[in-house]
Amino acid sequence: MSAAADTAPVVSIVVPAHNEEAVIAGNLRQLLAGSAPGEFDVIVVANGCTDRTAAQARATGVRVIETPVPGKPHALRLGDQACRTFPRIYLDADVRTDAASVRALVAACARPGVLACAPVPTLDLTGVGRLVRRVHRVHERLVAPNRALAGVGAYVLTEAGHARVFPLPDVISDDGYVHASFTPDERVVVSEARTSVRPARTIRAYLNRRVRVRRGNQQLAALGKTWPEGPLTLAHLVAVVRGRDVSPLDAGCYLAVMVLDRGLTRLRGQRFAWGSDASSRLLGARGGH
Repeated sequence: MSAAADTAPVVSIVVPAHNEEAVIAGNLRQLLAGSAPGEFDVIVVANGCTDRTAAQARATGVRVIETPVPGKPHALRLGDQACRTFPRIYLDADVRTDAASVRALVAACARPGVLACAPVPTLDLTGVGRLVRRVHRVHERLVAPNRALAGVGAYVLTEAGHARVFPLPDVISDDGYVHASFTPDERVVVSEARTSVRPARTIRAYLNRRVRVRRGNQQLAALGKTWPEGPLTLAHLVAVVRGRDVSPLDAGCYLAVMVLDRGLTRLRGQRFAWGSDASSRLLGARGGH
């Protein structure tokens, strides 16, 4: 359904999109399916695109802003300025969710004391290699208890929560910045809301993502934005193995990749460049979206 009707929306949804032609239309249609006309105020910000992202998004009936300036924080700020209401959802263009999940997130924002919330992610492992599947399995077990607003492809801010983090600075990890801006009792994970996230399909793509995450965390630390849960340690890995959540082989694969991750981060240093992992879009280009 079109989100462009004149009725007052219950939520604004900002979707920053850089060269997401392969997946943007299908993801938006799933988001809008079952919604009432005008219920969701959806703004797609096509930033620095060289493909048909903007045209594909417009075909679904949502509002589209185009800017030649690449960069997710800039796109989030532009979309945020165009929002019509609160709460506001900031949704990655390559992530799928649906109307029922959006409504559950909106309802959670009405709870006393809640300033921010996020859905529960489900990894779509279609086409993911065996080795990287093991790495994803371990990573998910390690981060799931404390992930909350980061790494799920979407986060939601109430008006009070929005005032704390916007205008968003130019950071590599916008969701990490938002997560670190709230105490655990100010943010909630909404079990009734789900996102479908396509992780890196190859070790090379996974390492590229991990280097970006590590550089993002270093940047946040320099800004004084550290996670109250603290960093993951070897003790956490040992605990999930002992609890039989993952196998020793899974843990060994994960450790090996983490060693490579640290080495690449040091090697690249300040030469790290913004980028995105196109491998998770390939299935969409083949008809998955």
